[in-house]
Amino acid sequence: MKTKIKPHRIGFVSLGCAKNLVDSETLISQLEANQIEIVLNPSLEQEIQTVIINTCGFINDAKKESINTILHFINAKKNGDLSRIFVMGCLSQRYKAQLAKELPEVDAFFGVNELKEIIHELGGRYKQELHGERRTTTPSHYTYLKIAEGCDRKCSFCAIPLIRGKHVSRSMEDIIQETEFLVGSGVREINLISQDTTYYGIDLYNKRRLPELMNKLAMIPGLDWLRLHYTYPDGFPLKLLGIIKENPNICKYIDIPLQHISDRILRSMHRNITSLKTRNLIDTIRSAIPGITLRTTMIVGYPGETEQEFNELKRFVGEAKFERMGVFTYSHEEDTQAYSLRDDVPGKLKQGRANELMAIQEEISLEINTRRIGETMKVIIDEDWNGYYIARSEMDSPEVDNEILIKKTGTPLTIGTFCQVKITAAESFDLYAELT
Repeated sequence: MKTKIKPHRIGFVSLGCAKNLVDSETLISQLEANQIEIVLNPSLEQEIQTVIINTCGFINDAKKESINTILHFINAKKNGDLSRIFVMGCLSQRYKAQLAKELPEVDAFFGVNELKEIIHELGGRYKQELHGERRTTTPSHYTYLKIAEGCDRKCSFCAIPLIRGKHVSRSMEDIIQETEFLVGSGVREINLISQDTTYYGIDLYNKRRLPELMNKLAMIPGLDWLRLHYTYPDGFPLKLLGIIKENPNICKYIDIPLQHISDRILRSMHRNITSLKTRNLIDTIRSAIPGITLRTTMIVGYPGETEQEFNELKRFVGEAKFERMGVFTYSHEEDTQAYSLRDDVPGKLKQGRANELMAIQEEISLEINTRRIGETMKVIIDEDWNGYYIARSEMDSPEVDNEILIKKTGTPLTIGTFCQVKITAAESFDLYAELT
């Protein structure tokens, strides 16, 4: 056995979505307050004693990534490079007993709501006084803010309610307090997230209060950009549109996963909305907020999806011209309602349909980006990279959307600051610009 292990130095790996990342950041803040040193995404040369892996268990690809990461550190443990492995998060919540049986080298598995248990296992004490505080691991100028946990929706393909439980809103006071802490720490851009942000408040206040929440957050001094993610089309609170339009620091951007447009598939997915209502909602949003950026995601290869239904989806994407769009291939998840259906669209065909849909979106994105040439816009500087500054406009969420490349000149730019640029050239998913 090697003897290079250093005590109280813990490696931390966070996989999956931004909601998972927020959980990781909350735990990291607690551990650091207990004088435990954290090494993010550690290499085996960094002399860690323990590794914590926050896993994702949403779809097959995410599960494979989580398992492969666990196996990597199991191998490191066998080689004496670390002594303990803790696994937490969605995969652990969903398959704890099975994982414990198949991966005995892991010292402990924790579910999604067992943060205090992890701290205790590491010899620390949960510090209530840190409530609303966390150590962000994103670049210091932007972060994510989770306003609720779980989900009450019954989408047939989705395992999240099985993993995360029912929708539980945080109090408005808690969210405002955390936002003030984040802005006071230097955060300029906050991305609101939860499994369904439009459902916010129903459990606490007996009504949807997302419009009111966003209005209050927009009034916090120093918050330059507030961006809305993961809205749900059924029951979308139209009052929200006025709030977005009226507040200059709320990004004119709505992330609204639609998943499909075929009425039969929408019914089978239990989305509680029709093709016509979907189209009308998009028209309403765009009429209320001219120039709005709409981001959506689609699922292809859902059980029974016919060529005709896929063609209907292609036509819809071509007509709606979403500014931003992603595509998932259907993942057949046990214990979901759709699991009783036959997963009858072959994997190769699913991927082919995803590629076809993204090819349409690529053309749309190029068309939209080309129209931006000559425009002047406000951007935030994210990164200094290879002769360029990488920036984003309010139309672009971190990690998933377009980037703006600003060629370096004699004027140095600071990461996390805003500037005005003029768009000079366009590609399908990137823009090029110069300082004005």
